[in-house]
Amino acid sequence: MTQDSASLQPPAANASIAQWLDYQLALHAIEIDMGLTRVTQVAEKLGVIKLPSKVITVGGTNGKGTTCRMLEEILLAAGYSVGVYSSPHLQRYNERIRINQHDVADDAIVAAFELIEQTRAQTSLTFFEFGTLAALLLFKQRQPDFVILEVGLGGRLDATNIVDSTITAITSVDLDHQAFLGNTREQVGFEKAGIFRFGCAAIVGEPDMPATVADVAESKGAFLKRVGQQFSYLQDENHWQFTGEHWHFNELPLPQLPLPNAATTLAVLEQLLPALPLDAIHTGLSRATLTGRMERLSEHPLVILDVAHNPHAARYLAQRLQVMLQGRRCYAVCGMLKDKDIHGVMQIMAPLVQQWSLVTLHNERGATAAELHQALPSAQNASLFDDFSTAWRALAPTLSQEDVVIVFGSFYTVSGFKEVVQTIGKE
Repeated sequence: MTQDSASLQPPAANASIAQWLDYQLALHAIEIDMGLTRVTQVAEKLGVIKLPSKVITVGGTNGKGTTCRMLEEILLAAGYSVGVYSSPHLQRYNERIRINQHDVADDAIVAAFELIEQTRAQTSLTFFEFGTLAALLLFKQRQPDFVILEVGLGGRLDATNIVDSTITAITSVDLDHQAFLGNTREQVGFEKAGIFRFGCAAIVGEPDMPATVADVAESKGAFLKRVGQQFSYLQDENHWQFTGEHWHFNELPLPQLPLPNAATTLAVLEQLLPALPLDAIHTGLSRATLTGRMERLSEHPLVILDVAHNPHAARYLAQRLQVMLQGRRCYAVCGMLKDKDIHGVMQIMAPLVQQWSLVTLHNERGATAAELHQALPSAQNASLFDDFSTAWRALAPTLSQEDVVIVFGSFYTVSGFKEVVQTIGKE
């Protein structure tokens, strides 16, 4: 525990969730402190290492959130109860912990925080570790049939990895968070494969799988199930088909979320619930959407929100945009964190965008609009703004009904933009 945090007083009885979150942010000097020793000590005292539910742990560079959402929708459609822990949130902290699609209420989360605070004694916890333990406590209390855990960062040393999983999945492997996960895909793959478990299926949706993933699977005694080998998928015009070790489905509905992640979702469910009804799969795939993932805020003009913040996600976003544009003008509202590959993202998106609105993100990791501008090719038209309100008020009057606006670059960007649009709408 740091000298500063040692003198911190926990929130008083009946404190709000906001007061608890402020306390957690001040408690541990380092926002990201990789390692499982501290959080495991507290988790063992709380009895949340082994949950009464079947646990699905999902890691990956991109696609974790959408895979978790499709798993959730299909399991709910099949009549199961489902708890989901995901991060980060976009507008309310409660979005991180939901049971049967309902965000857990403030009082339940605060009660979990209070128990964790009493239990941890002198053990310091990060903001993410505190939240993970709260989610696990709530799942232990509510006992849903399935718990879906979205890995926060990496896998091997992520707080979600303290839990005994029933099955694990890696959606994709690419470079991001290099300071923590390494500068090569092999290093990243090693970290992400740390979620694999002995004797359990390990689903990998990354088509170009680093060899380190197979090495970890072998050393841990996990059963590797790879896209292109144990399962595959194919899209036709209006449907897609999935072929696995037990399942072969034709004419599945095209999901609103990325198809590679839908295939990974079915590969998980095939191993977990081989008798799952096909109608539940159809229903779940059709229903699944996720805030901030190709989210349509309006149709005329078409305003799309996407949290894409690294080259891997930007490539997918660019592919989807290209199909939508069909000669229409594209405007981008972009804010990013300075520890991301800003140049790589901008180079991918630049060919599609006619006019940029670059916005400074006002937090410790936020890049300035000027820093974003430096990463753009010199021929690109760009305006620089200090906040989303000013940017949108300048851009909105210039748009025609046929234009396309893509708002992207960070979770902070999507949440900040949504707040602005909601505020303007009330004026």
